[in-house]
Amino acid sequence: MVVSLDLSDREKRATLSAAASQPMDENKAQLIGLTREEMRLALIEIGVPEKQAKMRTSQIWHWLYVRGVSDFAAMANISKVLRAQLDEGFSIGRPEIVEEQISKDGTRKWLMRFPPRGAGNPVEVETVYIPEENRGTLCISSQVGCTLTCTFCHTGTQRMVRNLTSEEILAQLLVAKDHLGDFPDRDTPQGAISPDRPRLVSNIVMMGMGEPLYNFENVKSALLIASDPEGISLSKRRITLSTSGVVPGIFRTGDEIGVALAISLHAVNDELRDELVPINKKYPLKELLDACRNYPGVNNARRITFEYVMLKGVNDSLKDAKELAQLLKGIPAKINLIPFNPWPGSVHECSDWDQIEKFADFINACGYASPIRRPRGEDIMAACGQLKSESEKMRARERLALAAMVSGHGEE
Repeated sequence: MVVSLDLSDREKRATLSAAASQPMDENKAQLIGLTREEMRLALIEIGVPEKQAKMRTSQIWHWLYVRGVSDFAAMANISKVLRAQLDEGFSIGRPEIVEEQISKDGTRKWLMRFPPRGAGNPVEVETVYIPEENRGTLCISSQVGCTLTCTFCHTGTQRMVRNLTSEEILAQLLVAKDHLGDFPDRDTPQGAISPDRPRLVSNIVMMGMGEPLYNFENVKSALLIASDPEGISLSKRRITLSTSGVVPGIFRTGDEIGVALAISLHAVNDELRDELVPINKKYPLKELLDACRNYPGVNNARRITFEYVMLKGVNDSLKDAKELAQLLKGIPAKINLIPFNPWPGSVHECSDWDQIEKFADFINACGYASPIRRPRGEDIMAACGQLKSESEKMRARERLALAAMVSGHGEE
């Protein structure tokens, strides 16, 4: 069973909402992604009286993050003069949707194109929505490409381009809510939001493209806005940040953001983890696990999730399972077992299903919850470890085609 999309109302509203969305304007300053204080100061700079700036900030905040508007003209309780002023100075638009794919299991993947920053080029990222019973999870990217080169991850084969801004991180959430009809009907009176109306995006995981803790400040700003009680208002217990093990950022995540933590573990000793997750050479297992034991607020009700991809003949033996249970002793933990999702050119194979179940049974018997993550969106390359900008794949094919063409002309 998956989250009901209520096609009669929500999908119609989603279609209208997505169609009405204004595009991002790279020539204007961005309001989305600013803190309240940054927004207040930005309003003062364009001439909003200082005594009014706090009130105007609250109004705009509501329109952006509760009502989900992308056009100042829709802000009905703000004067036409100020709306025109805002439109002249700022952009609150959405990125271009290059492609939307919907899996046979209901998973959705969007390829989003963001306009250039400074002298750079437009960039693209992938964002995935996974509908499940009683919840809907959005997997958000934090970087364009990745520097970590984990051997089982497709994203790691794409060169690192740049960090995403807080606006670009939030924009992925706003686009998903647009396309799912997850904002209230914008034609209803302000504030007329039914408390019984279920959220379609109820959970966020920072598990898309990139390493979130290598883009800490922008990720922090975006997640604090996403969890702001006067805006999108997602519970911090429903927001999970996944890291491959950037130890200095782990304590800061709990202390400054306060969200749930997931560790991309995948090996039970330094020798293998050095190979699978090369950042382990910089932050080995002892340092990583010490940081987990000291994560602010960690307890049996707020456990750390350890992600463990199941690789045939590499890390899936019962000996590995025993060492994993010993390794995590004393840490309130849940272990997510992830069947390896293949991608073109990968050197690994997924463990046999019987072996995955034996591994899970052993971990469960040791007192750790160890759910096996059911692969989702495999038919659209949206499963864990499969994200990579489609344009990056296309550009590689285009370069090969161009090289062949040039070579052919040379022979003439």
